[in-house]
Amino acid sequence: MKKEIKGQGAVQNIHNRFIQHRYEKSIYDDDFEETVAKTELLEVFPKTIVNTVKSPDLHMMYSMNPYQGCEHGCAYCFARPTHEYWGYSAGVDFERKIMVKKNAPQLLEQFFKKRGYKAEPILLSGNTDCYQPAERKMEITRKMLQVCLDYRHPVHILTKNALVTRDIDIIQPLAEKNLVTVSLSIPTINEELRRKLEPRTSSVHNKLQAIETLSGYGIPVHIMVAPIIPGLNSMEILNTLKVIKEKGALDFGYTLVRLNDAVEPIFIDWLQEHYPDRKDKVLHHIESMHGGKLGEKTFFKRRKGEGNIAEMIHTTFRVGRQKYFSGSVFPELRTDLFDGTKGEQLSLF
Repeated sequence: MKKEIKGQGAVQNIHNRFIQHRYEKSIYDDDFEETVAKTELLEVFPKTIVNTVKSPDLHMMYSMNPYQGCEHGCAYCFARPTHEYWGYSAGVDFERKIMVKKNAPQLLEQFFKKRGYKAEPILLSGNTDCYQPAERKMEITRKMLQVCLDYRHPVHILTKNALVTRDIDIIQPLAEKNLVTVSLSIPTINEELRRKLEPRTSSVHNKLQAIETLSGYGIPVHIMVAPIIPGLNSMEILNTLKVIKEKGALDFGYTLVRLNDAVEPIFIDWLQEHYPDRKDKVLHHIESMHGGKLGEKTFFKRRKGEGNIAEMIHTTFRVGRQKYFSGSVFPELRTDLFDGTKGEQLSLF
């Protein structure tokens, strides 16, 4: 029986599908000998930092990710397979081998200076979390936000970590110009489930406190109640919406869980480790939402699912929106303040 390693989501390193050779455990290896993996921060040197988003079911044009891999350790994370392109496993490696892009702020400034560029809101991050634990030391996200403020450029922040409140001194001036929103990911308000589901994210208490803090500074807060995993957090939906509204959130979104590529075996192992009694039920429910499969890649369909369970979830969110968020307005960010120059511009009129 495998030991649970505190602060780790994946149970093991699964095989990288892009690597020909693989390591198989010998029958003479000690099954009970555990080595706790330590996080490695590996500097990489990208030539660009802003990515064009080509998925038609995502409402954004650009995203940027200062980190590859994520220490938060969410077993369901859709970004895990991207680590395989770097030659690592989507399992434990994804959580422990973190590539950092120290030159990201400079690359962002170069992007803003491109001739003919017209401002569009950029999502920070679109793949791995920009406020994961490494950010506490590296401060790459903080520096990128400062660049956005210097150039008066709109930015959406998406994170699971209350560390975002550290940078209120930059985020509030952006909010005063209607140049920023913060989206916190809160799939559950059950702290016991949170510790297993996303072991190195902020606690539920700290996330809820972050909503209050950000809202108190006039920063618009959106909540991603995602992913919804039937049989694990699907019964919390209405209560979650009630709580986040009371804390000051202006809007919410959600997605249904999908287990594409390497995420499937990782999540199945995680279920076996933490909820063996619910494993089959949860997996059957997920399959019912994706036409008998655990994953779904078709645009639009991948986020909505199908079948009775998916429709029940959609209905619950519709009821929750009407009950708790009726009349709530979430701001559109300004783009007209950006002109490619740094610093405040004085108007002649």
